[in-house]
Amino acid sequence: MNDNTGSAFKGRVEDIRFVAGRGQFTADIVPVNALHAVFLRSPVAAGMITGLDCNAAKDATGVVAVLTAADAAADGVANMIWTGGPVREDGGVTLDSPRPLLSGAEIRHLGEPVAMVIATSRQAAADAAELIDLQIEAADDVALSVECMLDGPLVWPGTNDNIASLHRQGDRDEVDTILATSAHVSHFEFDISKITACTIEMRNSIGFIDENGKSCVTTSAQSPYQLHGELAQLFGISTDEVRVISPDVGGSFGMKGALYREDALVVWAARRLQKPVFWAADRGESFLSDEHARAVSGTASLGLDKDGNFTALWVDARIDAGAYLSRRTKGLLNNMGGVAGQYKTAAIATQMTFFFTNTMQTSPYRGFGRPEATYVIERLIDQAARETGRDALALRQQNLVSPDAMPYQTALTFLYDCGDFPRIVAAAAKNADYASFAERRKESESRGLLRGVGIANPIEVAGGPLKQIRKDIARITVRPDGQIVITPGLMSVGQGHETALARMASTRLGVDMDNIIYEQGDTDLLPSGRGSGGSAATVIGGAAVHVALNEFVAAGKSIAAGVLGCEIDHVVFDAGLFSNPADSVQKPMSWIDIAAHSNATGGMSVLGEFLPPDVTYPNGCHICEVEIDPATGKVSFADYVVVEDVGTVLNADLVEGQMHGGIAQGIGQALGEILKFDETGQLISGSFMDYQMPIAADFPNFRVSTIAVPTKINPLGAKGVGEAGTVGALAATMNAVVDAMASAGVRSFEMPATPHRVWQALQEAQQ
Repeated sequence: MNDNTGSAFKGRVEDIRFVAGRGQFTADIVPVNALHAVFLRSPVAAGMITGLDCNAAKDATGVVAVLTAADAAADGVANMIWTGGPVREDGGVTLDSPRPLLSGAEIRHLGEPVAMVIATSRQAAADAAELIDLQIEAADDVALSVECMLDGPLVWPGTNDNIASLHRQGDRDEVDTILATSAHVSHFEFDISKITACTIEMRNSIGFIDENGKSCVTTSAQSPYQLHGELAQLFGISTDEVRVISPDVGGSFGMKGALYREDALVVWAARRLQKPVFWAADRGESFLSDEHARAVSGTASLGLDKDGNFTALWVDARIDAGAYLSRRTKGLLNNMGGVAGQYKTAAIATQMTFFFTNTMQTSPYRGFGRPEATYVIERLIDQAARETGRDALALRQQNLVSPDAMPYQTALTFLYDCGDFPRIVAAAAKNADYASFAERRKESESRGLLRGVGIANPIEVAGGPLKQIRKDIARITVRPDGQIVITPGLMSVGQGHETALARMASTRLGVDMDNIIYEQGDTDLLPSGRGSGGSAATVIGGAAVHVALNEFVAAGKSIAAGVLGCEIDHVVFDAGLFSNPADSVQKPMSWIDIAAHSNATGGMSVLGEFLPPDVTYPNGCHICEVEIDPATGKVSFADYVVVEDVGTVLNADLVEGQMHGGIAQGIGQALGEILKFDETGQLISGSFMDYQMPIAADFPNFRVSTIAVPTKINPLGAKGVGEAGTVGALAATMNAVVDAMASAGVRSFEMPATPHRVWQALQEAQQ
């Protein structure tokens, strides 16, 4: 680390170099001899390429090469394809939807790369790209919505419809029977908008051949080992011939979790030209080429008996997959169980239909299915409370799973390992002074404002995928000078893992933070690694570091025993020193001494790994209050309270920071963020002029606290916190907005709650 942090420093140690401008992001380490790549992208959402003349571009000043799909085919570069098997449980035709690196014929979404121009400078490449004569016969119509799922223009000609896959869970007949006999059934139509991650650092990649002849890419990614295997497959080479490096990453949120076309293309170009090739997206290009997120709509029904107990739940969800289906898109299936919420509903059935559209493919974004699942059940509960005249908090409380029921098997796949939901909800209600809300609503009304309260009790699976849990590994090394090197398989992309793991090592090994070096993101450093995602970094990756540290101390004791001339059981390790209390003559050994006496070249090294026996479930309660000015439709926050169970809290500051960031992203989507397309598939919110990102003034003072119910599935007792804020914020915010509008006669309303849309809904309710 070596940033003069000292043991007394209490903040995020990595922020010292970031604030000082010493971060090492991909764009900071471009080789001086690198060539620069620019992509010519399709200006239409659907069509057929009828002509591609690159001659003028090839002759332009500074141009080294112009590459097309024909060149990729000639070099034997494969399409990107997911063979995990699209499934249609309705018996329909399935399709793997292979994705070419460069489109040579069919265009399936706006911004598809058609040609790659490589020149001595970015400007030269950009100028040359404008000289390419691209002829496209645009399609007469494009598929952009669920209405095109069964009938409409086909994204993949030759198929019968635009259904990519269809999955069913639970007993639909049982649920229908129970709903038919329930005292009350609430029906809810939801529409969770399509958005994109908008990371501060946009995607960028450097393709190069290293000194060992390996095909390499340095790129902003959260899971370098995932890219590692996919690149090897694309080029038909072994993983030993591939290297992926992810240095500092300026945000990801799931969007940078897998191989992109551009990552592969710069590697291919470097292999072909035997020179480094650098590409960096600008913001407009990011809107076109970054994977999109959410875009889930559908219907849901919740049954209640005469006493208000939940009887059954049916959810029919339709997911806009974009033009290509991948394992990342279908990862939503892993999190659908979240619709059970924290509640003891006896019967649940779901149907998830993924459909193709002429848009960029849909993939993970902070929570990936978790916010969507929570949104459905929590919006439904509010609606049921309103329809039956019950208090929204009380209705939730009477249906919560009790702690003595743990472990609790829900009616839809999830088996909750532990939790105290009633205690969490009660604490949040107290912190928010929920009992006095009616008084605050009256006070707001006296000022001509509408006030609403929204509740969400999120629960999410962490450490998955659910049925395919993967291990993580970590290496701990002591250098000859006594410095300790932590090399985790996880990837820090802004969460603060560098701080958390360094402090873990500092405490366990008895060394100052200044003597700890943190290194990550290079596939040459470890045989494998999970990277970051799914709230699993601490749950699995952090646990792997914990295991490695313990094994490291054990290895140190073994060396010390040999030097001190005693049995290993007699060696005591304390405050960074190994000693034999029975021998007052022998001087205690430090880590420098251990390194000097180890047989390993350059110091002692230990590899630890951890595979949890199961997943775990962080959970919490969000209570949000908003005020709406009916004259303008402006939504303002009055308060936002969270009580979260993330298991054992390893670093309170980092937990709070993660919660704040997650809540902000949920609020951003609820109040304004949306990708909108016109009828031809043109993106009309493709810049920050039209894509409404929130600013600091939009947010309340988040009041976050924790109550820990440690899990037993990992030695840290941690449950994960990466997605928790967003999972609850989306539903809590929209519930508060709808509650405020309901007092003015608005019966239904869906995101985004922009001032214009809110004002318009209020006006229509008065007519």
